[in-house]
Amino acid sequence: MDFLKNSFIFLSILPFFPFLLVYFIHYWWKHNKKISLKLAMDVTTLFLIISVSALFNLTFDSRFGFYLILLLLLIAIGLIGSAQNRLKGRIDVQKMAKLIWRMSFIIMSFSYLLFTLIGFLKYIFITMS
Repeated sequence: MDFLKNSFIFLSILPFFPFLLVYFIHYWWKHNKKISLKLAMDVTTLFLIISVSALFNLTFDSRFGFYLILLLLLIAIGLIGSAQNRLKGRIDVQKMAKLIWRMSFIIMSFSYLLFTLIGFLKYIFITMS
């Protein structure tokens, strides 16, 4: 059980590692770059959400990071669901979930890099003071 817990923590700290791992294993198995990329994005999004919420909490001395991400995801679901309903007259839940999950990957990747840089600079300035 400790192995699973430690593996999950390691993959959450370095979310680019599961991306590369899933991408290359799936590409080796199926030889399809597009599907491998999408699967790697889908798997990595979970680790990015956990990492970004932890980095947010560390950067801003807060405990609200995960709840903020969850709130933003719920707002995105509402906005995209409303747009689908206005345009098509119905909501395609599967399409909406994929769109939000993949948008989350892009936003969380950017946020991960941003919070890592902010945390690194904060650490440097605190140790130099």
